[in-house]
Amino acid sequence: MSQLSNYTYDEITIGQSAEYSKAVTDVDIQMFAAVSGDVNPLHLDPEFAAQSQFGERIAHGMLTASFVSAALAMKLPGPGCIFLEQSLKFRLPVKIGDVITVRLEVIDKQERRKALTLDCKAYNQGDKLVLTGTAVVMAPPEKLVITAPQLPAVD
Repeated sequence: MSQLSNYTYDEITIGQSAEYSKAVTDVDIQMFAAVSGDVNPLHLDPEFAAQSQFGERIAHGMLTASFVSAALAMKLPGPGCIFLEQSLKFRLPVKIGDVITVRLEVIDKQERRKALTLDCKAYNQGDKLVLTGTAVVMAPPEKLVITAPQLPAVD
């Protein structure tokens, strides 16, 4: 089993960075639609999407944004962080089969709340920027090294 660890506020430095990657699958898009209720045919209907400016189905923007959440929770600062704020700009569509890499960089620390501001960028497998923004999180109060939970089974 794999291990997850985090960084506490005091361990984190300005300029510290991390990456998280995830391939986007058709199942991801369908499950996101089911969980969120966003059934825009641009994401689900191939015939509808073929007539769009993209010419094919694309992933929900917020699915891509959720990879930022995963990067924060899994990499920097890691397990135990609390998401406070996010700003986003969607630059390019994300398509089925794209491999998205989120790159995080700590750009500010706020001592009072033990909060961090991170620059967030997501790139596709061609290294094209698909999402930019910032996130503010509270760093975990204690150091953790835990067994990574299994992804939930979906019926």
